[in-house]
Amino acid sequence: MMFYTLGDHDRARYFFGLFEIGRCYGMELNVEKTKVMRISRQPLPVKIIIDQKQLENVESFKYLGSILTNDGICTFEIKCRIAMAKAAFNKKRTLFTSTLDLELRQKLVKCYVWSIALYGSETWTLRAVDQKHLESFEMWC
Repeated sequence: MMFYTLGDHDRARYFFGLFEIGRCYGMELNVEKTKVMRISRQPLPVKIIIDQKQLENVESFKYLGSILTNDGICTFEIKCRIAMAKAAFNKKRTLFTSTLDLELRQKLVKCYVWSIALYGSETWTLRAVDQKHLESFEMWC
């Protein structure tokens, strides 16, 4: 679960509200498994204490198949996506290099490879380095 807040007070208020509402319905929060992360240019640790236990701060985690980092830079996510897309390409290499029509092969690459490479790209903040990685991958295909 993710919270988007502007300040520490809002974050604590939302989190404790969720915690209390869950208790009203008989749900408990597992403090040992719950992690927190602040995404900002200066990633400072978040201090949230529940039942006299502080929640663990993490530098990155996987959310809906995408890797989020505390500095908000997407380079690691882009490199992972490119690696997964290359693996998908190599699995189907015989199909992509066969004697099928060129237009059909391009559609297959778009379907099998680019869908993997660009998953979650709507949320990426591209820097010049990231754009070069994507362009070199495009030439590789």
